[in-house]
Order: sequence, then C-alpha cells, then structure tokens
Amino acid sequence: MPRPSKRISGIVPSGKDGWEVHTEAWARKEAGQDIIMLSVGDHDFDTPSQTIEACVTAVRGSNHHYTPLPGVPRLRRAMAAASTACTGIETSPDQVIATPGGQAALYAAVQAVLDQGDHAIVVAPYYATYPNTFSAAGAGFTVVETPAEDGFQPRADRIRAALKPNTRAILINTPNNPTGAVYSRERLEELADICKERDLWLLSDEVYWTLGGGEHISPRGLPGMAERTLVINSMSKSHGMTGWRMGWLTGPTEMITLLTNLNLVTTYGLPAFISIACAEALENRYGVKEIAERYAARRTVLLDAVRGMNNVTVHGSEGGMYVMLDISAVEPDDEKFAWALLDAEKVGVMPGSSFGHAAAGHIRISLCQPEPVLQEAAKRLRRFASSYRREAA
Repeated sequence: MPRPSKRISGIVPSGKDGWEVHTEAWARKEAGQDIIMLSVGDHDFDTPSQTIEACVTAVRGSNHHYTPLPGVPRLRRAMAAASTACTGIETSPDQVIATPGGQAALYAAVQAVLDQGDHAIVVAPYYATYPNTFSAAGAGFTVVETPAEDGFQPRADRIRAALKPNTRAILINTPNNPTGAVYSRERLEELADICKERDLWLLSDEVYWTLGGGEHISPRGLPGMAERTLVINSMSKSHGMTGWRMGWLTGPTEMITLLTNLNLVTTYGLPAFISIACAEALENRYGVKEIAERYAARRTVLLDAVRGMNNVTVHGSEGGMYVMLDISAVEPDDEKFAWALLDAEKVGVMPGSSFGHAAAGHIRISLCQPEPVLQEAAKRLRRFASSYRREAA
C-alpha cells in the first residue's frame, strides 16, 4: 500500500501501549479461565435504568437527525450546570462543547493549545493515552513525576525545572488515574501561579470529580485561572456511561467557539438521541450518588483486605476507581510481577509503569468488581506476595 502519514504512524511509535497484561488476561477469561479482571476501569454494572429509558424515548421520538456542532442546546445547558458544580465557578452554555467521550475532549484540548513543535508538561502518573495524544498533535512533552512517598501530589519545583521557552501547557488529572490521588488546594494553587507567571494553558482532566471522596477542587475555580484552563470531563465514570461516549470540554467562550470548527471537521455533531438521554441524566444526576457511594465502599473493602500485607504499601488511593499498591519490595519490576500474578493466581492488574515512571514498582487495581470478588482477589494477592520470593528463587 502507499506510505501512511508520519502523523498516524507516529501516534504509538514503539508499538507497545502498556495494556499487554490486560489484553492477555482478557483473552484468557474469554477462553474460559477463572480470571479476576482488575485491570480496566469499566463498571461491572449497567447504566442507570432511567438514563436507558430516556434514550429509548428519544429514539422513538424521531431524534435521529443532525445536531448542532457544539452540542444540542439542552445538553450544553446541562453540561454547563455540571461544570459549575465541578469547577466551583459559574459556567454558561457557550463555555462548554460536547465531545464523543472524555478522550475526544482531551484530544480537542491538546489540538486547541499546541502547534507542531510546541512543548507541554504532563504530570505523572498519567492516564495511558496522554503521551500519544500529544504525539498526534506533533507536540513534544516532558513527563514530570510526582513522588509516591508524597502521595503522588504534584511538585511545583519539579514542574518549574521542566519548563522550556516553547512550553505552552501543563496537563494534570485529579482525582488521578491511576493513583487515586486527589490533588490538594495548596498544590493546585502552586500550579496556577506557574501558569499565570508563564502565560500557560492548564489542561485539567477531572473525569473522576464525583468519585473523590470529599470536596472536589478544580483549578479553574482558582483566581485568574478561568481564562487559561480547559477542563476535560465525561459522563463515563460519574454516570455509569462508559460505552455511551459522551464528554465535554469547558473553557473560555472564545476558545469554545474556535473548537466548534474542530467538530466541523471531525464529529460533525453527536447523535441526537444520546444527547437527549445524557442531558436528562445530567439534569437529574441519575446514578451519581449511588456510584460514588459504591466505589467508596469498595475502596474501603479492598484497603482493609490488603492492610498489613507483607512488603506491600498503599500510595494515593484516596479517590477515583483504583487502588495503587507499591509492590517494589516484593518485585521491583512491576510488569514482571503483574505477569506472574496472572499466571499464578489468575488475577489481572495493570503494571504501574504503564502510566509513567513515577508509578513504576506499583500495580493498579481497578475497583470495578463486586466486593466479594475484590476480597477474593486480595486473598490471592496476599498469598502470591507472601510466597513470591521463594517461587522466584
């Protein structure tokens, strides 16, 4: 075939995306093995029934036609209200744009603020798609690690040291995937100071904002930050709607107007019936309280089950849908540990190094399983960790 573009062939330049253990665990489960899947952040429960019925009603109501590029007006109003609650600052519909999922919102944000050859800073550990999203924009980036011993909180001194003359943006994620860390107001204020001093954009991924286990602090709500912050959000986690592919981006009106042109050449609008169902789910907060309570309870169950496990330490794990375990005292190579755990105990987890060097020596455990399954997985993990060195020898 003719040569593909460098842009498309360079998105995943190494050919290795960090999901190899998960992919193999899934294949073994599909083949009939008794695999406990703790590697992916997809709910084990269905979308709330009220949202499903809203979608069925919308389909039967002939909502099958093109929609406005930035989103159906009712949906944008509902997203603006959700952004007001999320960021703590009044948000109007013309400050939000609907996207097909949070990943598309992130892609739009990166395309909006970075030209080819520009530079960004990515605070790690990070969600696995972050580096390749910058690669797709032809932009360079520097990963700035957060120390595990500091609860994976961002360090302003490290970020300042990584700044370059062509740095245009900083990307953060709080509550954090994979660590479950919830960034403190003090650390976010320090990041805001850097952005204001250097006239930088702050890209803030807040898709787990309802699962933080306490007050959510968005950098958009800090003084002087509304005009330089783009907030990535999604209904996937908060409303139990991973497969519905609905997200949004919040930012200054002028930027959202420009981003409408990106939708013109990419999505050309979103499905009407899904938009209407999502608007109703946002307006009525279908499932939000119940989902947050469910994950808080599961986090407590798993943390209680691993407490006191020999040579295993908990870092972060304050919010979101994941628990981060430091297994470096058992096995420094987290990928080797994850493969061995899968082989020996049939438990699939994500190696921490899939999310950046800061998470090396850790494993990420998804809470997307019922509590008895999490307890059984913890039992298998405890057994494995206690005997690992003898087996390795």
